[in-house]
Amino acid sequence: LCFLAVRGSEGLYMVNGPPSFTESAAFQRDSGKNCKAVAFSKDGSLFAWCNGEKVNVVNVTRAELLHSFDLPKTVCLEFSPKNNVLATWQAYATAKDGTAGVPNLQLHDLRTGKCLKSFMQKKMQNWCPCWADDESICARNVNNEVHFFENNNFNTIANKLHLQKVSDFVLSPGAQPTKVAVYVPGSKGAPSFVRLYQYPNFGGPQSALANKSFFKADKVTMLWNKKATAVLVVASTEVDKSGASYYGEQTLHYLAANGESAVVQLPKNGPIYDVAWSPNSVEFCAVYGFMPAKATVFNLKCDPVFDFGTGPRNAAYYSPHGHILVLAGFGNLRGQMEVWDVKNYKLISKPVASDSTYFAWCPDGEHIVTATCAPRLRVSNGYKIWHYTGSVLHSYEVPSDEEMWQVFWQPFLDGVFPEKAVRYQAVPSDLPSAEPRPAQAYRPPALRNKPVTSSKLHEDEPPQNMKPHLGGNDKPLSKTALKNQRKHEAKKAAKQEAKADAGQGPAQVRTAQNALQNTVPAMTTGDPEVDKKIKNLKKKLKAIEQLKEQAAAGKQLEKNQVEKIQKEAALLKELEDLELGV
Repeated sequence: LCFLAVRGSEGLYMVNGPPSFTESAAFQRDSGKNCKAVAFSKDGSLFAWCNGEKVNVVNVTRAELLHSFDLPKTVCLEFSPKNNVLATWQAYATAKDGTAGVPNLQLHDLRTGKCLKSFMQKKMQNWCPCWADDESICARNVNNEVHFFENNNFNTIANKLHLQKVSDFVLSPGAQPTKVAVYVPGSKGAPSFVRLYQYPNFGGPQSALANKSFFKADKVTMLWNKKATAVLVVASTEVDKSGASYYGEQTLHYLAANGESAVVQLPKNGPIYDVAWSPNSVEFCAVYGFMPAKATVFNLKCDPVFDFGTGPRNAAYYSPHGHILVLAGFGNLRGQMEVWDVKNYKLISKPVASDSTYFAWCPDGEHIVTATCAPRLRVSNGYKIWHYTGSVLHSYEVPSDEEMWQVFWQPFLDGVFPEKAVRYQAVPSDLPSAEPRPAQAYRPPALRNKPVTSSKLHEDEPPQNMKPHLGGNDKPLSKTALKNQRKHEAKKAAKQEAKADAGQGPAQVRTAQNALQNTVPAMTTGDPEVDKKIKNLKKKLKAIEQLKEQAAAGKQLEKNQVEKIQKEAALLKELEDLELGV
């Protein structure tokens, strides 16, 4: 049984998960309205919360209070992975006379209840120290360098990672040896970079496992896969200088612990809304491009494996076992979800959870919670528990004068819930389907008695499998073989076109031309002037690629070379327009 914790103006309480959905007797409701911070331990056995008076820690399975700490102003809580330490953070405040404030980040020993160490931590962002999964090392960012402690001994700094200005770092999950991904923002024309190190080998750039440098980054998000073999880096700028996007500009980079690195080529321009690793660690899904957004699954070579086409979506969520993927459109979209079986790439269901501000998979891999929470939305607060086949199994809405602030599942360690076969038939439910009635489009009076004509702004692209279709014993074709095949097909298409011109009907001519366009994506446009421009643009882009490689190798670029690199996006757009004949 998996609990769902609910925090709001009605207090803090727990609901029994599927199938009962009743309030849990294992946790006594805290009816105070000042509950600001809550946290489960990684294995779900411990639960801590601050009610504005004390920080309490309970054992959920035995329903007993373990500790109570006198820290009324706590706003953040976190357990260490093996439940040895509870970290608490209070807002930093200086003394009235302007002198430095008291340490506001406390680390408590959960066996004895004593405070192990207190630190000054002014910013709430990245406030919590990061532990390796076995707690052998713990790290925190102090004044742009990363300090490492070993075996929860916080009185001695065991190691330091010092680069010019480390702005962020992420420890790898899983077993030893622990790896560290660090991000250093660029300055004075130098590129930003992300480097991977293996603890404790921090001796200069040569000791790095992998390095990727890039321009255009005001902030980055680094995502390790579960097996700690690779990191995805979403680099984003606050402002898109071309004016194409309100969200700034994003690029997606891939770094592997074996030293490989690449830019993930996304076939549609626009923002990158979400990137998620599959729990199998060999695939990842990206949701990107101007609306309607594309979603694509890539492999570790950064080649597309399956394209889900386009649709109203801005988020991707893999199930805990990795066999199901939900693509959803929340926030300023209508809450449409697509539930996919990713082993067979078949669509299971298309439920709609309108006005949702939160989505999470239950650790059992079968159920989902969607919620509407304040302060993002202050009306119709509540949550729904779904089966992934699209049935709503339980729904709760708070009274109109109350608010719900947070809901979240009790976590469980991997392997507690076995993976079950994927179902396509909707599971039975006592609640009515949540399908909203499609709103009728407004029609002016003059058109009301006339037949309705479809007036879509755009046609959605259908999903397509990107894996090469190979015969029984066929091996993948080499680059040379592919080139020859394309030439052969181009010749064939050209012959067909010549035949068509010689005296066949216009429909057949069109078919032959389409065949030519499909088989020769970048041969010739038929206009020698345009072909010349395309050739020159490709030459320039190749030169930019070489400059980027030099910058990545640590070479200091001239100002005009940096400006060249910055023109890449515009050149790519121009090339695309020429090739499409715009």
